[in-house]
Amino acid sequence: MTYVEKISKKGTDYLLITFGAFLYAIGTSMFNDPNNIAPGGMTGAAIVLNRILPIGTGIWFMLMNIPILFLAIYKFGIRFTISTVYATVANSIFTDILAKYATGFIVKDVILGVIFGSIFVAIGIGITFKCHATTGGTDVIIKILRIKYPHIKTGVLFLIIDIFVIAFAGIVLKDIKVVLYSFLGVMITSYVIDFVLYGRDEAKLIYIISDNTDQITGRLLEELDVGVTHVFGQGAYSGEEKKVILCAIKKRLSPLAEDIVREEDPDAFMIVTSASEIFGEGYKSYFDERI
Repeated sequence: MTYVEKISKKGTDYLLITFGAFLYAIGTSMFNDPNNIAPGGMTGAAIVLNRILPIGTGIWFMLMNIPILFLAIYKFGIRFTISTVYATVANSIFTDILAKYATGFIVKDVILGVIFGSIFVAIGIGITFKCHATTGGTDVIIKILRIKYPHIKTGVLFLIIDIFVIAFAGIVLKDIKVVLYSFLGVMITSYVIDFVLYGRDEAKLIYIISDNTDQITGRLLEELDVGVTHVFGQGAYSGEEKKVILCAIKKRLSPLAEDIVREEDPDAFMIVTSASEIFGEGYKSYFDERI
């Protein structure tokens, strides 16, 4: 990648981070904060603390992030942290500006606040993560945990940490409804974050044992344009050698593959299981950074 291309990519990343911060602020200022919804993380804690000392949710968010940003510098270096500092400052500024000057767009409805506040916040976080930055706060902690526990998805880690913040909100605000609505918001946020980061990554893994292996293989290749691998196995009882079809396939194509097997060999032995992540041609790259 040339120097000009690197500068262009960096500029695009910062534009996306700005957009993500703006969406995050919309979710906080327009939906969550006005309805006393503490959506977990530093934002939820900032909303609760602003009820105790009303200096602004954005200001509280910035103050609590100072030690977290030092941790980010220590763990990831100054280059990574610059984008995180930018995202954190942008979140704080957008949050307080919208709260002050966009009061006409505030949604005073708890159900709508939970749903759309969570969606806006989650999309903002997802966009920022895709640019290899974070929105500060618990996002930094999540990124550290993802390095240590890469098998746990980002949304799940958010959910675990956010439960503690929600409990804190319930104690301070003394309202069980706050806890229940906030927990619902966290569940929505967790799902949307994983959807933004990973997409509909689910696929099916199919094993087919049949006497008509070649016919089934040919139709899978020609009609569905999917990759097929032959694994050579042997029946434990009969001792007969078989070609086993192994096929990773998009979820939406799975019923079509099953129809092909049914038509070619109604007596075929077929195992269909879920594959949560697939790397390789047609799927995700091995070399993409795990986020």
